[in-house]
Amino acid sequence: MKKLLRLFLFWRVKHINNKNFTIILSGIVGILAGLSAILLKETVHTVQHFLQGDHRELSDTPYYILFPIIGIMITVFISRYIMKERVGHGISDVLFNISQKSAIMARGKMWSRMLLSAITVGFGGSVGLEAPIVVTGSAIGSNMATMMHLDYNRRSMLIGCGSAAAIAAIFNSPIAGVIFAIEVILSDISVSAFIPLLIASSAGALTSLAFGSNELLFSFKQIDEFHATDAFWFVGLGIFCAFVSLYFTRISYIVEPKIKEIKNYLLRGLVGGLILAVIIVIFPSIYGEGYETIKALLNGRGHEVFNFAGIFFERSETNVYLLVSMLAGIILLKPVATSLTIGSGGCGGIFAPSLFLGGISGFLFATVINLIIGDRICSPINFALVGMAGVMSGVLHAPLMGIFLIAEITGGYTLMVPLMLVSAISYFVIMAFEPHSIYTKKLIERGQIFQDDRDGQVLNSINMNKLIETDLLKVLPTATIEDMIPLVKASKRNIFPVVNEQGELKGIVTLDDIRELMFDDNKRTEIVVKTIMHKPHAEVYPDEHMRNVMTKFQRTGDWNLPVIDKENGNQYLGFVSKARIFNAYRSNLQRQQHKV
Repeated sequence: MKKLLRLFLFWRVKHINNKNFTIILSGIVGILAGLSAILLKETVHTVQHFLQGDHRELSDTPYYILFPIIGIMITVFISRYIMKERVGHGISDVLFNISQKSAIMARGKMWSRMLLSAITVGFGGSVGLEAPIVVTGSAIGSNMATMMHLDYNRRSMLIGCGSAAAIAAIFNSPIAGVIFAIEVILSDISVSAFIPLLIASSAGALTSLAFGSNELLFSFKQIDEFHATDAFWFVGLGIFCAFVSLYFTRISYIVEPKIKEIKNYLLRGLVGGLILAVIIVIFPSIYGEGYETIKALLNGRGHEVFNFAGIFFERSETNVYLLVSMLAGIILLKPVATSLTIGSGGCGGIFAPSLFLGGISGFLFATVINLIIGDRICSPINFALVGMAGVMSGVLHAPLMGIFLIAEITGGYTLMVPLMLVSAISYFVIMAFEPHSIYTKKLIERGQIFQDDRDGQVLNSINMNKLIETDLLKVLPTATIEDMIPLVKASKRNIFPVVNEQGELKGIVTLDDIRELMFDDNKRTEIVVKTIMHKPHAEVYPDEHMRNVMTKFQRTGDWNLPVIDKENGNQYLGFVSKARIFNAYRSNLQRQQHKV
């Protein structure tokens, strides 16, 4: 197999240039990501049907509150004790791999997230399938590029193609897939790079249509047309969606770290699952992705939401005030449930929760306005649809994604103006409170990615391990100056790392330190290195972010700094020079300017 691949690669280099080859691969990645999305959706539906049986309502299913606990526990056991893998916000992992791992993703991620998310969501975990399938599509793109010996830029591009195809396939929304890749995954691409994204996204959507279902995610009957006089209320909805998004984001930052304070993985999964079960008892709408509740609202069957109501809302089918109370309670508890599911070890994403929260928020906003005014001036269905885009825009920091996703999954562009208005306002308002999305905030705080910073992005794309120079001649601390004379003759460098027998860096000696001593017959045999060596002005670590490394060079004024492995007793690894970093920077900058 390897021989055939090698022959193919030789043939490819002669007959197909990199640009055209990347375009061809984008279509293949799109098809594979589309098939993965279909497989995941069908697996989840099979699990749900197996658990729920012929019971139409969840509450009629015996022991349904135990399902999320079981699902999370199974997911934790498989991920932590069999796969030895940490799961969390999958899209953050994709961004981290692009920035810190040369866009190389582990092969196991081509299937592991599908398996784990199918269990989590199938058993009622309050998360979505979108992030896991994005990770799957991205991993397919990365491994395809690695197998074909493509460079960093084209690996990154095929990761974007995989993510675009995944979104296109799972939502039947090719435009939204392309925009997602541009807004969330690939922060800096050229115009020519749109072609692979368009092909991959189209291939993913067509694969989903051919082998899956061509039904819209939300089929609905639009009651009212949009009028210019509605703009005032949509402005209010945009502000409301921004604060719902902010609440979702802040709850995530509070709940996830809190539940992770439980160090035992299985105990953490059990505690998180139990709390989630209590929430679901009160509001069964929070069970799973929640799309059935949204479909009921969008089809003008708001009273059916009580079919998903919990112990406090049975027999309340016609009371609009209780409906408002229930929807408000869902908005408050859905972010908690999602954060618990992810934090306790479940596998899933925040796409579906964002859509769910947005739909509930829009419907609630319109219902409350109509109650206050005493007239039906706001269409709850229209506001629910637009609210989805508003909350998604605020949570993901992707306003264009929210606009086109809702337009596509609802099958029309009638509400384009309010979609644009609400998404823009929601994004503008939340940026004042949270300038970074859930996906990027922690990565930026750790210096692992740089948004809107070309220098930072280029620096981060530099692989430190490739810059370490190991040709400097080492000297023992007990060596004399006379012992160093042969090293000086053989060395092309004027720096000598002082390393003991255990391989630990103890200091450095420069040619200037010993120049005069070498010509003193008495001193060169008496003085040992450890008495004249000095500590380096700074040390660099192999996993350190390049921006920090450049800061150390700037602070010290040095042109060379030692690289040590501090986790293994300050083991000496080599030196890194400012000149080599500058050369790597220029090279990477040129490559990024000539992407695909």
